Amino acid sequence: MLRIYTMNVELLSERQETVLALVVHEYIEHAHPVGSKQLVERYNLGVSSATVRNEMAALTESGHLRQPHTSAGRVPTEQGYRYFVGRLLGDTELPASEKRLISHQFHQARGDVDEWVRLAASVLAHHSRVASLVTAPHPERAALKLLELIGTQGRQVLMVLVLEGGDVRQQMLTLSEVIPQDQLRQTAELITRQCSRKDASGVRAQSTRFDTLGREIAGLVAETLQRADEFSAGEVHRDGLANVLAQPEFADADSGRNALRLLEEHSWLEEVLAKALSPGVGGVQVVIGGEGAWEELKDYSMVLARYGAAGFATGTLGVLGPTRMSYGRSISAVRYVAGLMSDLVVDAFAS
Repeated sequence: MLRIYTMNVELLSERQETVLALVVHEYIEHAHPVGSKQLVERYNLGVSSATVRNEMAALTESGHLRQPHTSAGRVPTEQGYRYFVGRLLGDTELPASEKRLISHQFHQARGDVDEWVRLAASVLAHHSRVASLVTAPHPERAALKLLELIGTQGRQVLMVLVLEGGDVRQQMLTLSEVIPQDQLRQTAELITRQCSRKDASGVRAQSTRFDTLGREIAGLVAETLQRADEFSAGEVHRDGLANVLAQPEFADADSGRNALRLLEEHSWLEEVLAKALSPGVGGVQVVIGGEGAWEELKDYSMVLARYGAAGFATGTLGVLGPTRMSYGRSISAVRYVAGLMSDLVVDAFAS
């Protein structure tokens, strides 16, 4: 499923759709304004250059194309790109040979979550030819896997929580009295048994079944799980910055610096990823020119997907590049890598 942020727009005629699709294709490939003569000479359209020129003028009037200079050809607008992706692009797939290569790379890294994330970023940057953005999979709600209590000195105890998905949290506790290590171990084992795979609310519900020490520890475990729920998805792993900076749109120093600043602002990227993506796993979403919501993205497009196992762990991946990106290739790469990452997460987290 492909989701593109767009408003209800009037449909174009069949000929206008053909001209728009060809202008988008030519501009993506060559980064130069496209003229009617160029289209007539390159494609067998069966109409005159004057007819194509009239259609391009109508597309300019409707806001799908613009003319950078009086005597220049046309280039797509954000509205034109949205119409192209939403109605004209159709289903796209990576070549079978590229799929085989990517799949082989991922299966070699099976079992290593950090390696999956790094590989996903590298593969997306290479195959989309723009910049990639990937976050590691994390539980949708933090849940307890294992609790350990280790007496250190006097009333001080080290509480170690292993969460579903492998995240480890440690906290030093100061209890009201000295507790023998055997009792600490038994309490930890009981809480683990009764609260395994439970989130903060589930641990609190079970805490009434424990003795005084168990209730105290269970309350601290629940607080830790709740804090984990509120923690952000973590670092955005990136690759392919050079692909974006090499684009002609960012050739001058100011544009290049702005592109680099945008891609380096992790907290801002996390916010955009969180707001742009729907909570469900599956499907690809396209954000073109910031969609009026993010001024910083007015010269960029993003192709995004959420991957993982619903109810267990999910992450985000996608690409960011100029609005003049190859949408077919980017959408295909994001969709395929998201599918592979979901399979790996299911094996690791939901099995």
